[in-house]
Amino acid sequence: MPGWQALYEELKDDGFMVITVALDKSPEEAKPWIDLANPQHPSLIDTTHLLADLYNMVNVPTILWIDEQGMIARPNDVAFGDNTWIEYTGLDAETHKTTLRTWVKTGEIAFDQNRARELQTLPSKARQEARAEFALAQWLWAQSRFDAANKHFVHAGELAPDDFTIRRGSMPMRDIDPMGEKFFEMRGEWDQAGHDYYLPLPDA
Repeated sequence: MPGWQALYEELKDDGFMVITVALDKSPEEAKPWIDLANPQHPSLIDTTHLLADLYNMVNVPTILWIDEQGMIARPNDVAFGDNTWIEYTGLDAETHKTTLRTWVKTGEIAFDQNRARELQTLPSKARQEARAEFALAQWLWAQSRFDAANKHFVHAGELAPDDFTIRRGSMPMRDIDPMGEKFFEMRGEWDQAGHDYYLPLPDA
């Protein structure tokens, strides 16, 4: 988040706004990290994964650009605010930030609205079913019906194995560390099967 705060400070006088959203099981889980970053831009906490549902987000971090008319100028993409994790992700934060600065300053973008629309991904039937399973699991978890919730969390991940907002996002509610051994085991299996964990836009 500090990287996004710095970018906001740099570009805010050009009409640029950053809105960061944490997908977490409760405000209490995310708030200490937000307080530590002390953002001067809106920083929200989404406990129901509504943002992931609305924009078909399957991993974090996911960014999208929205223009002054409320239209998506650049659809879901992978980008980091700084290069803290570059050795792990292989993604240089400066590449995205350079294109973002150009868009804010000049309005120039790598593709037009038609291409932006082509690059938007719509949820498949299986992913929609997975989201419904995840929502049911969250409801059961909120009712302290943890065993039943866990079954639906697992099934949701089986329906959409590429959706890590579900597979990893359910871990805290299943008492699994989302940065612990189970996550890296899951990530390793995904990589070994020949899948990409992060999917940057082809125009990046």
